[in-house]
Amino acid sequence: MVLLLVVELDPGLSALRPFGGYFLLRTTGEPPAPASTFAQVYDHQTSDVYGNPLDFRVARTAVALRTEEPRVAASVAHLGLVARLWSVTLACAVLYGEIPDLAPGLLRWDPGAAAPDDLWLTAVHPLPADRLADVVVDGHLRPLEAALRARHRLAPGLLRGNAASALTGSARQLGLLAARQGRTDAAEQARRHTAALLAHPYLNGTGTLTGTAFRRRSCCLYYRVPGGGVCGDCCFVRPPGSSPHAPSG
Repeated sequence: MVLLLVVELDPGLSALRPFGGYFLLRTTGEPPAPASTFAQVYDHQTSDVYGNPLDFRVARTAVALRTEEPRVAASVAHLGLVARLWSVTLACAVLYGEIPDLAPGLLRWDPGAAAPDDLWLTAVHPLPADRLADVVVDGHLRPLEAALRARHRLAPGLLRGNAASALTGSARQLGLLAARQGRTDAAEQARRHTAALLAHPYLNGTGTLTGTAFRRRSCCLYYRVPGGGVCGDCCFVRPPGSSPHAPSG
């Protein structure tokens, strides 16, 4: 077995680069001028370019999905953003054995950028990998949930199911990409971190993890998008209200 090489957390987070944009976290250069810190986002501060960054991202997502239901767009936008938060921290935990501090005042986000969500970290401060839940759940998922629920009719269970779905999806993708590079221990490490995180009070009860397969107990509402269907880990076998003989999508 080829063991995973763990290296010291470097300022450029160079170990993430071979894994592509979904795992990329920018740490050098200047972030685009419209980018807001997440502290500003969670405090509902507006920018000169986008106004409220969350509202802007939700509206942009609604246009891309061709949906007239803001809560559907808000759920899908939340899922994409949370996936990015998990992907960079989980990859660092596996590849470095440490994670960068993603304090909301340090992490910037450009809601106008194309998917995957563009994130910039203005300073890299290493933390132990066992601080994953502190950094992501307490630092971002809880205030992001509160910010979205203040403006959109989204159930806590839906948002927490999104967070669990994004976590397990990131872990699967990380394991596949690492295996292609001969880093065969990465998938197992990612599974261990994922199982521990799913036991956290914020995520506990959101679904069932079997190996790398996850079945959530909620729905992200993607089936309500024109032409959409149920996701692979959805609690529904087919879109609610559809014929039992119709394809599940």
